[in-house]
Amino acid sequence: MSKRGEPMKTDQPSGYTGIDNLEVMTEARNYNSWLVQLILEHARSGAEVVDFGAGSGTFAEAVRETGARVTCIEPDATLRTMLSHKGFEVHAGLDGVADRNFDLIYSLNVLEHIEDDAAAVRSLSRHVRPGGGIFIFVPAFPLLFTSMDRLVGHCRRYTRGSLRPLLEQAGLSVKTCRYGDSLGFFATLVYKYFGDDTGKINRGALRIYDRWVFPISRRLDVIASRVLGKNAMAYAVRR
Repeated sequence: MSKRGEPMKTDQPSGYTGIDNLEVMTEARNYNSWLVQLILEHARSGAEVVDFGAGSGTFAEAVRETGARVTCIEPDATLRTMLSHKGFEVHAGLDGVADRNFDLIYSLNVLEHIEDDAAAVRSLSRHVRPGGGIFIFVPAFPLLFTSMDRLVGHCRRYTRGSLRPLLEQAGLSVKTCRYGDSLGFFATLVYKYFGDDTGKINRGALRIYDRWVFPISRRLDVIASRVLGKNAMAYAVRR
């Protein structure tokens, strides 16, 4: 995933401080399945899709299995090599696909790493076809900024009130903007005030939360998604 910088143009060394956390998060099966479902709500077989900040390809692989053609954008050189070995077309930045317009671009937990997120969203907008969509998923609420955010290089957390205008100012029409993982809001507060300062994810605690708590959290999202959640998400269409 991207750490910072205007729309992921340059190669970066394999020193991304969150790679260990990325590996641990692959064990959050319910959570990852939910993210895949969110993406697939807007993808179709045969669509030209971009995974912006593809990481190790966890979600790109799932989207490819539906018949979509997935191009990966990933600035980290080590992760790019992993993606290439998995058979993906991969570029360090969007400048590598400058002459192409895509049906869908999705970005999961990436914008918060980029200092000039407005410039990044404008770049995404230029690379999606008119009528095509952009799905953005980011951590929510500055109140929840923790040692884990610092470890992986987050510049900010978002609210619905900050995410919507970010997309609108890039010429996009926002169709949905909401929160997700309502109980995760409170779990992150507990981590913030009672966890350690390393920013590392506790593998055992993650498994317990993912198996037993997250399914309940998803049910509560039906009534809580306009108010709170650990994450914010939006789907917008290029006019």
